[in-house]
Formats: sequence, structure tokens, C-alpha cells
Amino acid sequence: MAWNPSPKVADCREIARKWGKQQVIIIAVDYKAGTTEYASYGETRVLCDDAKLLADTAYNAITNCTPFAAWIEKSESRNHDPARDSRQD
Repeated sequence: MAWNPSPKVADCREIARKWGKQQVIIIAVDYKAGTTEYASYGETRVLCDDAKLLADTAYNAITNCTPFAAWIEKSESRNHDPARDSRQD
């Protein structure tokens, strides 16, 4: 495996270890900032490349869909008040 020192990749690596998986993809949404990002990990170079391709595809599918854009817009209109989100645990 090619070592990637990124803290976000390290988080993926740790989840892979804990869950016993060879690939991990995390998509993170910050509705307060209106941003979305992702990190991916693969146990080997080939699995890492495949995880990145899948992560790129998933990220693009999510961020380019109309419901997601509407959700971000709705979140911004709530003035980022988590107390107003009835789905919160």
C-alpha cells in the first residue's frame, strides 16, 4: 500500500481496520458552510485507486443532483440552526 499521511485518509484507514474492510469511502457534508468533501482508503494501491474512483463517482452524483442542492439551500435558509432540524438525534 502507498502510504498517505492525510488525517482524513488516516480516519478512513482506522474505520477499515475497525470494520474489517478493505476499502472505505466517507462523504462529509457541512451544511453550515455549504460544503461537501470526501476521503477514501484502499488497503492496496489497486484498491486505493478503485476506492477513489468510486468516491469520485459518488461525490459527483450527490453534489450534482437537484435534491442535494435544494437541501443545501434549505439548510442555509434555516440560518444553520441545528435545533430546528427535527431529524436530529
